[in-house]
Amino acid sequence: MITGAAGFLGSHIAERFLSEGYEVLGLDNFITGSRSNTEILEGYSGFTLIEHDISESILLDGDLSGVLHFASPASPVDYLNLPIQTLKVGSLGTHNALGIALAKEARFLLASTSEVYGDPQVHPQPETYWGHVNPIGVRSVYDEAKRFAETMTMAYHRYHKLDTRIVRIFNTYGPRMRPYDGRVISNFIVQALRGEPLTIYGDGSQTRSFCYVDDEVDGIFRLYHSGRTEPTNIGNPVEFTIRELAQVVLEETDSSSAIHTLPLPEDDPKVRQPDISIARGNLNWQPEVDLREGIRKTIPFYEEQLERHDAKARTI
Repeated sequence: MITGAAGFLGSHIAERFLSEGYEVLGLDNFITGSRSNTEILEGYSGFTLIEHDISESILLDGDLSGVLHFASPASPVDYLNLPIQTLKVGSLGTHNALGIALAKEARFLLASTSEVYGDPQVHPQPETYWGHVNPIGVRSVYDEAKRFAETMTMAYHRYHKLDTRIVRIFNTYGPRMRPYDGRVISNFIVQALRGEPLTIYGDGSQTRSFCYVDDEVDGIFRLYHSGRTEPTNIGNPVEFTIRELAQVVLEETDSSSAIHTLPLPEDDPKVRQPDISIARGNLNWQPEVDLREGIRKTIPFYEEQLERHDAKARTI
């Protein structure tokens, strides 16, 4: 069972398991998920979809070998617009998903995030770093929801002896990320393709480490099948400033868009870079797709999305 199976990353994870011969039960309430993503998954004979909010309890028939909890708004635009829903899916949703795993004697994997490190004072960030998070800031609805979800997962592991995994995901991008979801790569590519100014917050010196979705999924798949129960960073350790990212997007889209700056949002992290020593050593994993190649692989998806959007607008 995969919660959030209609989402960007959830749908890619579901497809990986399906392609490996698993049967997948996908749950999603489509609050941020996409019907087109589940249409892709429905092309596999082993996929079943239940439209449901995992923040609400549900009884399921049959056996499950694993529960992967990917349900949550994940972009700043979404979780700032849906603060209560984000907190609920991180707390009640995680509790319900853990309960299902316990009842079915299934392995549980939590999709956590690099946001648990907040605006880090340790760089790069190893799994042993406890983070620097403002618990009442605007971003806390996501950051603290994921921190709580990790705590509850470890409590189930220790108290109920549940077989658990926790992946801390770093800035993943690629096809199926919604064009207007507010994350920086989707923003930049769409703006560049439309010839609009690329919006940079602050002076653009803040850094991120971007992982192409195929690499991220492979790391998560390996973690699921490993014996590691402690949190594990899965991300690309190559760090870029936001201005450097903008330049790559401009070059790969052959765009002449200008750069437009806006004030830095509250609690926006200044740096973000995973220490992936554990993933390299325990999972024999490291990313293979560099940023420029990943951007090239992603651009056609947005070109198609914008073409569809414009064609639909012309018919209205």
